[in-house]
Amino acid sequence: MAPSTNQTITDPSDLTDFVINRGNGVKGLSQMGLKSLPKQYIQPLEERMSSYMTKMPEESIPIIDMSNWEDPKVAESICNAAEKWGFFQLLNHGVPIEVLEHVKEATHKFFEMPAEEKCKFSKEHSSSNNVRFGTSFSPEAEKALEWKDWLSLFYVSEDETSAHWPPVCKAEVLEYMKRTDILIKRLLEILMKRLNVTEIDTTKEPLLMGSKRINLNYYPVCPNPELTVGVGRHSDVSTLTILLQDYIGGLYVRAETTDEDSWVHVPPLEGSLVINVGDALQIMSNGKYKSVEHRVVANGSKTRISVPIFVNPRPSDVIGPLPEVLESSGEKALYKQVLYSDYVRHFFRKAHDGKSTVDFAKI
Repeated sequence: MAPSTNQTITDPSDLTDFVINRGNGVKGLSQMGLKSLPKQYIQPLEERMSSYMTKMPEESIPIIDMSNWEDPKVAESICNAAEKWGFFQLLNHGVPIEVLEHVKEATHKFFEMPAEEKCKFSKEHSSSNNVRFGTSFSPEAEKALEWKDWLSLFYVSEDETSAHWPPVCKAEVLEYMKRTDILIKRLLEILMKRLNVTEIDTTKEPLLMGSKRINLNYYPVCPNPELTVGVGRHSDVSTLTILLQDYIGGLYVRAETTDEDSWVHVPPLEGSLVINVGDALQIMSNGKYKSVEHRVVANGSKTRISVPIFVNPRPSDVIGPLPEVLESSGEKALYKQVLYSDYVRHFFRKAHDGKSTVDFAKI
């Protein structure tokens, strides 16, 4: 049971027990009606989205209409966006609006369950290593915690999904994953053609999209949101990430300018999906496509949710610059060959720290 609103948690071990061990998450803290942020969540000044940082309202990541996805101009817009921004929004992408709405509703339903129900899916109690409920990013590695709870679901098979995914959301999440399959393949075909990969054959397909993970992210109302983060600065380790966000907003992308602290807001657009390039695609494209830093701010008045699908190589795959890229450009490889599971392990064993993960693969 959560402490009453006039109680506070001051002992670090009590907070760890309440938030992590007992499955209350930051949602539990938010429901206590805290007047001030627990010190464990106060980020260093350099990690906060401070007012001195340049937020660029006049800039926007590209918004691309895929109504006529076979139009060469659509393909050109997608590749240009992946090169310059590493982020873009898609409209008329072919995934039905009702599927998007249902998965958002299912996300709220999961996080509205009692803590003891959600706790059944924690690392200590989950019936599968592929199903995890947690909070922050890597609490054991972080000096300051992030204001977010999450459910992470690694897709293995329909049978595994049926047996282990939470009943309250599994049908909606699975339908969402299935309905994005065609979109993911179209995007990868377009992006590969610019890299002189003319066909995604039986060798390339598992390398580009051999595994998928979907996260349900929950960012509850936060006291002193300016002192913390929803998610710290990072780039994704995926090939591509397909992000569904609600109408609240709060996702920022680092802009490519001379000012190191220029960030662009990704405004919620009804029915849109946000696409971003991950580190795996940056490595495979030898840096042609950019995996860009992004972050999420905390919100003092509204709860935000988001649902990213991470499209990845298989853990057993070795990733490096694709031969077609090096042959066509005559470039030297900027990255070495890396076992993908090693790369992912390196990412998760530390706190969010911008783009430093990709250094793991640099020559």
